[in-house]
Amino acid sequence: MPILEVKDVTKVYEGKVTHRAISQLSLDVEKGEFLAIMGPSGSGKTTLLNMISTIDAPTAGEIMIEGIRPATLTKMELAHLRRRKLGFIFQDFHLLQMLTLEENIIVPLTLDHYDVDEMQKRVTALANSLGLTDLLTKRPNEISGGQAQRTAIARALIHRPSIILADEPTGNLDSHMSREVLELLSNINQTQQATIIMVTHDPIAASYCDRVLFIKDGQFFNEIYKDERRQTFFQRILNVLSLLGGGVGDLSSIRLS
Repeated sequence: MPILEVKDVTKVYEGKVTHRAISQLSLDVEKGEFLAIMGPSGSGKTTLLNMISTIDAPTAGEIMIEGIRPATLTKMELAHLRRRKLGFIFQDFHLLQMLTLEENIIVPLTLDHYDVDEMQKRVTALANSLGLTDLLTKRPNEISGGQAQRTAIARALIHRPSIILADEPTGNLDSHMSREVLELLSNINQTQQATIIMVTHDPIAASYCDRVLFIKDGQFFNEIYKDERRQTFFQRILNVLSLLGGGVGDLSSIRLS
């Protein structure tokens, strides 16, 4: 059974003008898959991620996470599902400035009342694998953007979620730091069989994934799977983006390093 099932999901925002952000979209994600979601600005990428993350609810259709229907849960049960099954990585890091990096990383465990020994064990292991060991006593304003994003990744992984949801995780990083973060996510995906769903506008970021789903005007547009060579996968991503048009930027100057 897929770890995530999105079945004929539609999202309509009511207002002065009714806006259909997602229209009858279906999607399955297998355990251990690294999926990128791409599309022009306003195509519904973030709306889709918000519904998968249970922050927003579909107007029609259904979403299932490990066989659980979030729509049937109480607010308290939803909060538990979010905390235990999902890990979040944002473009803006969302670190708490008054806490040290170590304290930021263990926030999800303190909310679930883990014992101190277990927290320490998990922080130590993650800090080692993410190169954060010497930074744990520092605060977010004392570190670089790349280090902040690695801290945010550690926080997303600390409770061993079923699905990691990443919204433009390299959006605020330079190309060197972006590559570092993407290689890290790719490594976590391969070594820990972590399921990652990443919204991105960056074809280089998408080329690290197993599959890229393209949406346009809230509907399925296309999907492609990775090949043996990242270079050819990257080129195929560019080809689909050029067909998509509308707010994906000038792609002619992008080169895979």
